[in-house]
Amino acid sequence: MADDSPLKAQYNAMLVETDPARKNKLQEKLRAQMRTGSIDVNIMTKLDRPNYGPDKKELPAEFSDALAALRGYAQSKLNSAIVFSAGINRRLYTYIEKFKDFYADATGDIKKRIVLKVSDYRSSFIQGSFLAKKGLWVSEYRIESGLNCGGHAFISDGYLLGPILEEFKKKKDELVATILKLCNEALHAKNLKPFAEAPRTRITAQGGIGTAKENKFLLEFYQVDGTGWATPFLLCPEATNVDEVTLKKLCVATENDIELSEVSPLGVPFNNLKESPSELEKRRKIELGRPGSACPKGYLVSNREFTELPICTASRQYQKLKLDQLKTVELDPAALKQRAAEITRKACICNDLAESPLINHHIVAKNGTEPKRFTAVCPGPNIAYFSRIVSLKEMIDHIYGRLNLLEGVAARPSMFIKELQLNIEYFVKEVKKIAPAPSQKQIEHLNEFKKNLMEGMEYYRELFPRMIEETEEYRARTLAQLQEFKERLEAFMAEHTAIFSQPARHLVAA
Repeated sequence: MADDSPLKAQYNAMLVETDPARKNKLQEKLRAQMRTGSIDVNIMTKLDRPNYGPDKKELPAEFSDALAALRGYAQSKLNSAIVFSAGINRRLYTYIEKFKDFYADATGDIKKRIVLKVSDYRSSFIQGSFLAKKGLWVSEYRIESGLNCGGHAFISDGYLLGPILEEFKKKKDELVATILKLCNEALHAKNLKPFAEAPRTRITAQGGIGTAKENKFLLEFYQVDGTGWATPFLLCPEATNVDEVTLKKLCVATENDIELSEVSPLGVPFNNLKESPSELEKRRKIELGRPGSACPKGYLVSNREFTELPICTASRQYQKLKLDQLKTVELDPAALKQRAAEITRKACICNDLAESPLINHHIVAKNGTEPKRFTAVCPGPNIAYFSRIVSLKEMIDHIYGRLNLLEGVAARPSMFIKELQLNIEYFVKEVKKIAPAPSQKQIEHLNEFKKNLMEGMEYYRELFPRMIEETEEYRARTLAQLQEFKERLEAFMAEHTAIFSQPARHLVAA
């Protein structure tokens, strides 16, 4: 716990108490305040594969992956939360109405709470309103950086975390009031008891946090109700199940070892360790002329280009069919090689991301043998700055500022600067991709992206001097990095006047 926690103070008082009777009373008081942890579950809303019966006919909608997962959770005895990530799924959200545990009981308590992982305020408002119109309350809006995170990256078109949190800070009361009105109207229409007052609504933030000061700044300046750390915990065996080979690779990973890749069959950018066992095995298969996976789980099947039933673009079946098709197209050798690489770069992440615990616990296959397994891992860029395996106590001490696991790591930029860098790199790549012949729609999108970046940098120019918990040297360095990125972006846009006809300096005051 944080040093300023009331519970921590009570615990410390108990430790130094010498009178046995008083010590016992303090211990009883502490035990009475203990609560079991919440067993929360996550549904990635876009993973909603239809399922088929023995006759190969599609089953009714409620048997799709996402709806079946929701039903399993809803019918459980858990008193916890379900986290919906990856955007709105109207069919899934509508299905929630069927389960009473998502509604408040007579005392106002909600047994199964809804948490939305969101990218910005607008997304929160849209999804929260959609659910509220069904009488369903969102207990937490979990804001995640679009690019400075692990796993799939949902690009926010240059809209940076700082301005996003600022908007939540200013509009939280408005959000809660609007959602409460919509929710109570829906509850009244369902003949259910409306809320006398708004249930607790948490606003939390995550993505790229790396120091105690950053954590504290988010809590105090943006007044978020909590923060999330994930990537650094990959190096904490007490918290995560990562096999020894992958752990060693993560410990020595640098910025160049993590890439925003195109390996996901979902077609969504995916933060990936370049030299993971999964990636090395994928390359080996390509060299042997047998690219693709056997598709042992099939969770990401979606493509019907060649088959009646959907198959996965990372599967051996799909990649063979696609490569055979490619042979019939007239392309120069360089273009042919590039197209083939685009096909075979997809990885079997639905299987390989789950390999580590099977390796660690020596789980055998159906035939009783322990097969070779090849782990995929999807850390955020932050992993480059954490370089050793740590205990849970060490990680918690780092979060609360009692220990610095980044001692001597001079290269790590602030979480805000890192996210800006990632957005600019992505932006530059997207511009280069369409530069030869951009459509009007692409031009409009990239100009909106540019506008958000420039406005975000202007916001940070005013914010960074106010980060008084940081040293003067830190503030000066961060402002210098900000200016460097701004100048670099302006110079790049000046080279692409067909897309950016108006200089960036005219859009944002210097």
